[in-house]
Amino acid sequence: MLSCQNQSSKREYPVTEKIPVVDTYFDQEVIDNYRWLEDDNSEKTKEWVAQQNEVTFNYLDQIPFRNQLKNRLEAIWNYEKISAPFEEGEYTYFYKNDGLQNQYVVYRSKEGQDPEVFLNPNLFAEDGTTSLAGLSFSKTGKIVAYSISEGGSDWRKIIVMDVETKTILEDTLVDVKFSGIEWKSDEGFFYSSYDKPTGSELSQMTDQHKLFYHRLGTSQQEDKLVFGGTAEEKHRYISANVTDDGNYLLVTASKTTSGNISFLKDLTQLNAPLVAVDTDYDTDSYLLESRGSTLYLVTNKNAPNQKVVTAQAKAPNESNWIDFIPETEHVLSPSSGGGYFFARYMVDALTQVIQYDAKGNAMGEIELPGIGTASGWNGEPDDEILYYSFSNYHTPGSIYTYHLKTNKSELYWTPQIDFDPNNYVSKQLFFTSKDGTKVPIIITHKKGIEYTGKNPTILYGYGGFNISVQPSFSIANAVWMEQGGVYAVPNLRGGGEYGKEWHLAGTQQNKQNVFDDFIAAAEFIIAENITSPQYLAIRGGSNGGLLVGATMTQRPELMKVALPAVGVLDMLRYHKFTAGAGWAYDYGTSEDSPEMFDYLKGYSPVHNVKEGTQYPATLVITGDHDDRVVPAHSFKFAAELQDKHQGEPPVFIRIETNVGHGAGTPVSKTIEQYADIFGFTLYNMGFKVLPENVQSKIKG
Repeated sequence: MLSCQNQSSKREYPVTEKIPVVDTYFDQEVIDNYRWLEDDNSEKTKEWVAQQNEVTFNYLDQIPFRNQLKNRLEAIWNYEKISAPFEEGEYTYFYKNDGLQNQYVVYRSKEGQDPEVFLNPNLFAEDGTTSLAGLSFSKTGKIVAYSISEGGSDWRKIIVMDVETKTILEDTLVDVKFSGIEWKSDEGFFYSSYDKPTGSELSQMTDQHKLFYHRLGTSQQEDKLVFGGTAEEKHRYISANVTDDGNYLLVTASKTTSGNISFLKDLTQLNAPLVAVDTDYDTDSYLLESRGSTLYLVTNKNAPNQKVVTAQAKAPNESNWIDFIPETEHVLSPSSGGGYFFARYMVDALTQVIQYDAKGNAMGEIELPGIGTASGWNGEPDDEILYYSFSNYHTPGSIYTYHLKTNKSELYWTPQIDFDPNNYVSKQLFFTSKDGTKVPIIITHKKGIEYTGKNPTILYGYGGFNISVQPSFSIANAVWMEQGGVYAVPNLRGGGEYGKEWHLAGTQQNKQNVFDDFIAAAEFIIAENITSPQYLAIRGGSNGGLLVGATMTQRPELMKVALPAVGVLDMLRYHKFTAGAGWAYDYGTSEDSPEMFDYLKGYSPVHNVKEGTQYPATLVITGDHDDRVVPAHSFKFAAELQDKHQGEPPVFIRIETNVGHGAGTPVSKTIEQYADIFGFTLYNMGFKVLPENVQSKIKG
């Protein structure tokens, strides 16, 4: 199985054994030669992973400037990072990382006292691969429940602790997944999970979510089922929100990643029923805040760009909703604090904020520190100061205080980082996609760069699940730009930058629009002479990994390097694993109809690798504990590429061990990964030494 094969370029890869499995879809047969790689528990798969990594790292070890990149990444990463403070009970808490700590540490202080360590996730595991996944304080702030993720898995454990003494109060809750922790009172909390799979917990399907109530001091087996678990109605995602006063529970339930129904339960009444609030699966709504019996809900019901409505707890049904902050031409993401509401809008993916009073009257626009992304303005009704963060692609994230009495902002904290944003520039341009749609793109690089067509460029994209890609600072991308690299990000259809219609324009049998947008973005920056195919890399993760896989198989000549990470790459079988069936709203499934099957097969990266084609230099990236997008997607795509690719550019897969989809990945592993990504990219663009102006920044 694992001998080596020679390509026309004489490059050696492990030979992946073909064991054909034939599937029939609507009378059409599809051969899957690498089905066996889906078994993550088999020794055969583990052996394949080990040999692929050996070949990959043998190649990466030979890149002459890889260690220089790693050293620079470590140097620039090594600065203190903190979060905005927040109050719980008698303490003020904040997150802090000294610089290169694998995980952020939770600190706390009382007024007039120095901060002390409250919770240090770096002590959870020696290698830093167990992370703090959630932190929730009881209504009084006297008890905390926190969730942990081991090896990057989406499966969580919940630990309950006395805040004052830091004493663990009861047995750990296990097998919790896709869940918040919502306290009813100091007596207990709500959480969500699936039944534990009988097979592999990393790949077995999980599609029946349930909401439970856990009463402190009782065993998990005694937890009460609140919603879900009925055979006639499957909900893959169920969440809970308890109002600040603890009087009401809002339950939202979804069959897919888009659209939900919701119910309200009066927690002051014993055995109160769940009362329907929103019964339309085609729209989304969620609780923003409550004031007494008045609920403030965010919804896209009859408002594709979202609005805020009020509902009365005694009659919460959507038929009784009253508009509070109306829909506008821009997508709304609101927050609240200090008795006010803050309407955060996306204007061509950039942030604009309007403040509203308690009666829903607009008070004017908040002046931001610059053009970029701002978020925050969350707090309690009696807060006089709120916090928000601001960043863009070349400005490290800073924290600001917002004084409600004066409506003025002040800088609260800014990082002391070895990177000067004044030496860089971002500009937003617009290009035209294949069907005439105008799409924005933000291009960031050093000031004074000449567009010679030879600038090493990373084109990054996502384009799905109503997720908006807004400007944000990345330490890794700072190192890329230090080297003279260009970082370009288009806002593709399928995302949420322009509301529900923009999202739907990139779903199911409109999915090709997303790839067309990305291809048009590449053609645009090439036509502008910013870069050229020889110096262009395309990059994306998860749904963005699908984007890269589809683009490189459709237009392999357009880029020099492809970097698909944790991608959804087998579009005929994605819904067979973990919570993948919930993605059908965006993708459709191969079982829906002959037309949907044909459409998916037409762009599925695993099924569109062609024999004898030269593909760009490719580094497929995944984690062996990824239970969101199972690594079998990446395994099968890499096997297809290594078997059929013809030409000199290398095709490798880098499989990180004891790491999942990305969240909670230790800083040490993240730095190593970026050193490999940037090293692989520049080396395959023809660089034998690092590009100009970076050598002076690097020691060792």
